[in-house]
Amino acid sequence: MKTVVPAVGDVAVMRVPVGGYGACQVAGIDKGAVTVYALAWESEGLPELWQLADAPPLILDHHAHQAELARISISGDQPPPPGWVWLGRLTAPTAVSGSSDSFAGWKWLPAQITAQRRWDHHLSAAAKQAYRAAATRGQVEVDFGAGPVTLGAATGRLDLTGAGHVSPPPAGPVRWPALDQLACCTSLTWSGPGRGLVAALDGHPIVEDLTWTAAASSLDLRATGLTSLSVAGTIGVLQLPDTLTSLHLMAGARVEAVSAAGQGEWLTLTVTDDGGGGLPSGFDGLRDLRYVGRGTISAAPLRGLRQLESLWLAWRDAPGDLGDAAALSGLPRLAHLTLTDAYGLDADTLPDLPALTALTIAGLRRTVAAAVKARYRRMPIHLRITGAKNDTWLAANLTNPFRDWADDDPRGGAAACKAYAAAVRSIDALPGDAPGRAAAAELILRNFVSQLNRIDQRYELIDTLRREEAGDVFTGLAVRAGVSTDSADDWFDEWREF
Repeated sequence: MKTVVPAVGDVAVMRVPVGGYGACQVAGIDKGAVTVYALAWESEGLPELWQLADAPPLILDHHAHQAELARISISGDQPPPPGWVWLGRLTAPTAVSGSSDSFAGWKWLPAQITAQRRWDHHLSAAAKQAYRAAATRGQVEVDFGAGPVTLGAATGRLDLTGAGHVSPPPAGPVRWPALDQLACCTSLTWSGPGRGLVAALDGHPIVEDLTWTAAASSLDLRATGLTSLSVAGTIGVLQLPDTLTSLHLMAGARVEAVSAAGQGEWLTLTVTDDGGGGLPSGFDGLRDLRYVGRGTISAAPLRGLRQLESLWLAWRDAPGDLGDAAALSGLPRLAHLTLTDAYGLDADTLPDLPALTALTIAGLRRTVAAAVKARYRRMPIHLRITGAKNDTWLAANLTNPFRDWADDDPRGGAAACKAYAAAVRSIDALPGDAPGRAAAAELILRNFVSQLNRIDQRYELIDTLRREEAGDVFTGLAVRAGVSTDSADDWFDEWREF
């Protein structure tokens, strides 16, 4: 099996959740970027090329889109997903040629096809009208039972855990009809027992994304219209709606079994394993998995995922080692493998993978990187290695959470690593329970954020993603110093300038 290298005019079809096929065409290639647009076409079975000759481009008007062309530019370093069928070449219309100002990955295309289909066929006219009207309504008063709160009518993300601006009542019924006032709310965060949440989701299908921590022991979400779910808690059986395409089992999730359409074949599954969760049963049809583990990840639990086509393994801690790697050889359809922070791997750690067409590694020992390139040099595999680091650098920074910042800006990343290492040394040198420890810890943490402020001012390094990473690192330092997470969150937001 060879890696597909698209050319202008090439047409591909892909399966879209939950059933049938969608299509796209390459509109342009420029400076290493591939521009692709989706076609306004769907079918139950695999089509032939001639059937798509007159298919117009897909126009997006779901949610906030306003008659926009479903077109995206994709880095040429990203191979098309496995399972896509490339039918041949047609002349691309002039109206879609050229590049797009927006960049994303290949999976953006089926995601937009699915989102538009849901908007067109599964949401009521009243729900869509209310969504659009809310954008111009200004502010509204809502009360979920803990007292009235003023929010923007166009609020899209609502946190009801108490960490946001709105809290449910500490006991008793929740006033879920308050969601009627927030017709643009598509994302909800909740914690603890359901207290009517599932019924509320059934009555508000515009809510498509749910984060639920400390979830109930049994969870039946089949009546909802969710497309994305992040969940943590001890759960016997997690029953999912057919509409779901993204599932994240967060750290702290202990799920025995999952019931999903097609045994999970339509899901992109992310598992953040804190050492005790593992994989539930019910994923025999799974095709796409991202597994985030600690210092050593075992491949043994993946042995039964024989339909798996795409696998991403990411390590959060050193050494970045893969145990039971031979289990991967039992995955006959595994075509795309991505490894992040795999500093513990050797060139021969991975077994031979018969279906492999793309191997991407971000974070590897430099000596191992050379050997990996030599191993795959004559194979028809798209190999991309970034973030290779020498042993001297890793000896000093392997456990540093900012180590990957150096991949994009060596000087700024090195400065961030140095600031973190200094903060750890200072915190670990604090006296036990001596008077003044709290004030000293606060001073260390404030100095750490000040250094990040200076780093960002000098190198313009901290974007939205790195701000979140810096916040997580700061919270970890605060806990190490004996400071509560609530205080840490307040301090970080107060002190940072990025």
